[in-house]
Amino acid sequence: MIFITAKFPVLPEHADDWPAITADFTAATRAEPGCLWFDWSRSVDDPTEYVLVEAFADDEAATAHVTSAHFQAAQQTLPPHLAETPRIVNVKLDQSNWSELGELAVNR
Repeated sequence: MIFITAKFPVLPEHADDWPAITADFTAATRAEPGCLWFDWSRSVDDPTEYVLVEAFADDEAATAHVTSAHFQAAQQTLPPHLAETPRIVNVKLDQSNWSELGELAVNR
């Protein structure tokens, strides 16, 4: 799988609206056949920072994502709401889902 984490520094005046600003892009991406997950979180330390955790099944799915019409639209509509260019970590992993965090196993 292709596993991606990106930090989006949103302008303060747009921070509360970021989920609505990205709603169409998020829904369209989640509907892609090769999208495993596409999840936004807001930083608990910086209310203007959002973290995106996404994964795609393979190179083909990742390529389909970045060449999609909704990705191209996001390239135009999202930057005006950002304070700076997002930072990204992009890695290929030999797995297809989340693994358990054994060190914090819950035994109920």
